[in-house]
Amino acid sequence: MDPSRRVVLVAFDGLQSLDLIGPNEVFAVAARLVPGSYSVEIVAPRRSFRSWSGVRMEADKTLAGCRGAIDTLIVAGGDGAREAQEDERLIAWLGRAAPRARRVASVCTGAFLLARAGLLDGHEATTHWSSCAALARLYPSVRVQKDPIFVRSGNVYTSAGVTAGIDLALALVEEDLGPKVARDVARWLVLFLRRPGGQSQFSAALAGQRAEREPLRELQAWMVDHLDADLSVPALAERAYMSPRNFARAFKREVGMTPAAYVETLRVERARTLLETAGEAVEQVALRCGFGTVETMRRVFRRRLGVSPGDYRERFQRRAA
Repeated sequence: MDPSRRVVLVAFDGLQSLDLIGPNEVFAVAARLVPGSYSVEIVAPRRSFRSWSGVRMEADKTLAGCRGAIDTLIVAGGDGAREAQEDERLIAWLGRAAPRARRVASVCTGAFLLARAGLLDGHEATTHWSSCAALARLYPSVRVQKDPIFVRSGNVYTSAGVTAGIDLALALVEEDLGPKVARDVARWLVLFLRRPGGQSQFSAALAGQRAEREPLRELQAWMVDHLDADLSVPALAERAYMSPRNFARAFKREVGMTPAAYVETLRVERARTLLETAGEAVEQVALRCGFGTVETMRRVFRRRLGVSPGDYRERFQRRAA
């Protein structure tokens, strides 16, 4: 086993279990696809700990038992982070462990523990959308970014809430083993390699949320597989058996964004995936994703991502190379 790829996940009572298990699964799958690429261990102040939802878990080692070089040190988050950042023993251990790690990361409110240990001073960082203001208020030396799914600042990485830790772990795998392995891990776990927009941890695929009513939820699922269809408000309202006006109001109320914005987000995400992974011409991507013309897709990409589709593909391929 290559000791340079030792991943240490830091846990504590009251953590959000997905903050821990999500990244663990990403690295475990990567180690299965590329044998010997990672070793993963969970450490905590005590061997046994409980998540905020009541799941009893057990660490591989206590903090005192975790010695030696570390490649990636990742601190989980969750409701228990409020108490954990007052645990002087844990905070002191983080301060000592960070210098022997190649990179340090946090998931969700784990950023508060890194900040408490002084590891985010002068760095850009993010956390769960609901805690960004508190992080900025409590730790003014941290440059808090409210929108990103994850932020890299030197050798310090922080992610947004809960499932965003999976996005961060996938990015770290891509950094270590390349985009193909990261895509294979994402495919194995049935995930997007990259989700669109900013803190879209509101949903796994986009910044909106699932509708409450069954007809609208079914319509959301149908839209994903029919991006090249007519997805105008009248056409969607007809499929939902609603008047266009009532449909538009109900959709925005339940999903949190207008039908047009939701459709555009879906189309941008699909286009990004195709530009990253497929060799199709930009014109074909525009048609498959429902933009109609390259010029329409170009305008949307520039407005949302700040680059053209061609530039996006070139940057991704250059990064992969």
